[in-house]
Amino acid sequence: MEKSPISEYLKNITTSPGVYKFLNKSDRVIYVGKAKNLKKRVRSYFTGKKSDEKTRSLVSNISRISVVLVDTESDALLLENNLIKKFKPKYNILLKDGKSYPWICIKNERFPRIFLTRKIINDGSEYFGPYTNIKTINTLLDLINNIYPIRKGNYNLNQKFINDLNNKISLRVLEKKSHFIILGFETENHNSKNLISEKNYNLIINSVKNILKGRFSKSKIQLKQQMISFSNKEEFEKALECKNNLKALENYQSKSMIVSSRIKNLDIYSIVSDNNYAFINFTQVSNGFIISSFNTHVKKTNVIEDQLILEQLISQIKVKFRSKSTELCSNIFVDSMDYKKCIIPKAGDKNHLLLMSIRNIKNYKINIFKSNKNLENLDSFQKTLKILKNDLNMNTLPKHIECFDNSNFQGSFPSSACVVFKNGRPSKKDYRHFNIKSVSSPDDFASMEEVVFRRYSRMIDENKSLPNLIIIDGGKGQLSSSVKSLKKLGLEKKISIIGIAKRLEEIYFYGESTPVYIDKRSPSLKLIQKLRDEAHRFSLRQYRNRRDNSFLDSELQRIPGIGEKTFLNLMKKFKSLKNIKTQKMGELKQIVGAKKAKIIYDHFNS
Repeated sequence: MEKSPISEYLKNITTSPGVYKFLNKSDRVIYVGKAKNLKKRVRSYFTGKKSDEKTRSLVSNISRISVVLVDTESDALLLENNLIKKFKPKYNILLKDGKSYPWICIKNERFPRIFLTRKIINDGSEYFGPYTNIKTINTLLDLINNIYPIRKGNYNLNQKFINDLNNKISLRVLEKKSHFIILGFETENHNSKNLISEKNYNLIINSVKNILKGRFSKSKIQLKQQMISFSNKEEFEKALECKNNLKALENYQSKSMIVSSRIKNLDIYSIVSDNNYAFINFTQVSNGFIISSFNTHVKKTNVIEDQLILEQLISQIKVKFRSKSTELCSNIFVDSMDYKKCIIPKAGDKNHLLLMSIRNIKNYKINIFKSNKNLENLDSFQKTLKILKNDLNMNTLPKHIECFDNSNFQGSFPSSACVVFKNGRPSKKDYRHFNIKSVSSPDDFASMEEVVFRRYSRMIDENKSLPNLIIIDGGKGQLSSSVKSLKKLGLEKKISIIGIAKRLEEIYFYGESTPVYIDKRSPSLKLIQKLRDEAHRFSLRQYRNRRDNSFLDSELQRIPGIGEKTFLNLMKKFKSLKNIKTQKMGELKQIVGAKKAKIIYDHFNS
């Protein structure tokens, strides 16, 4: 809209619902809000005495107002959220949790696939979640895939052919030992018990949707009926499979947090605060089950009142979790057009849920306080090292950390690397490569034992300062091998040492069989991962250099018709050029085929 004096603009503003933007004299957006009645809401900023400092400051900086009209309240919710993300206005409170939570997606396609995703695409697919616990989502997907035959890929057809409604297709399934094996699509019209028609597959998808919505009764009834039917037909193995699936479903249901079958969809927001921060919990209830619980906190700057803070965050949280609830309950009064009903429950199930939400956020506040205690005066690297020290129960601050990694091509060109971080930052002049000398066969444990011994025996000989912490890229085996070398050097009690396994980022301590899991958002785990990834990169570079130099220097390169792939296959098997030269025709033939085997054999035996 064209610029005009504020007072003139307010006279003509519409009463329709929409989103409004306040801009300063530099034409920068400083606040975004939404309203059912734009005229009433926007004018309220300029009438009466404003008690809070934030509103007074905001109004004094408004030079222009812009509005966008919308058709529905949900449109206003999404537009407001998008504009806040885009402009990051000074007077809006931003939801700072940038974590991408996982969802279960049922793809919009024929014979829909079901999978975990962190990215939502508006293509008509259905999304369930988000889930704040990755173990929950994996357990649920495993349960679904055990009970029902769900396709994972396109198999023998392409996606275009599958989605063409003119093509009549079925899914061929083999059921073996309580598991479904998808064999692919069948394009012919066969009458077979191993074929699932599109109609029957869609019934399966409907059953899965009920489970994801917390409606277990239909699937349980269906499994019971199947069990009885198979039992009456004396197909006892299939009856037992149904019984096991039913038990698994009931077991998952019992572990799900049921609050009340009378509560269908409800969003709970609780807020507690001190002079500097506000702490907010969001709990999402769907069909009687708690499906999400989320904690966050914001620093009080322009806005200090709990009501105003929560009202600004509600829209962003609701969009983030794709909530469809029309009812909100909270421990304070809030005025939100995102919900048709906003209550402060005093008794009953909703009050019980609210009290649980308050307990959660108070516990979160205590943990945040403990984590931040004594860290205010440290710089970011020192903070991370302090957190790492606490997470690993170390006695000293790990100012000097070294990390080891091995690389090889199934035994060929075994190499190791040691990278060094000092005060939380890479010290590249201290990085070291190692060519494995004492190990001839692929042995990651022995290789790690060798390089750790060589590294620290030399540091002792040269009277250099030892690290506070050693990180081994690997699990218990690599860690134990490394400790053997430290024991030989008498360093096992002088240096802290851990192993990090890649699969679930487990942290292993020597002598302890159970790993430790550091919070994936913790800066200490990120530092450990950074060291591990840097060691892997540095080790891989040395391996590639050795491989490439070996190939260039090899006599094999002078043989016409022998390329790098053939060379690597031979080295993987025979380890050296000397061994390759002594092989018989039959042994070479097994590795590279008859034609190339004859070329190599003739070259070395002519």
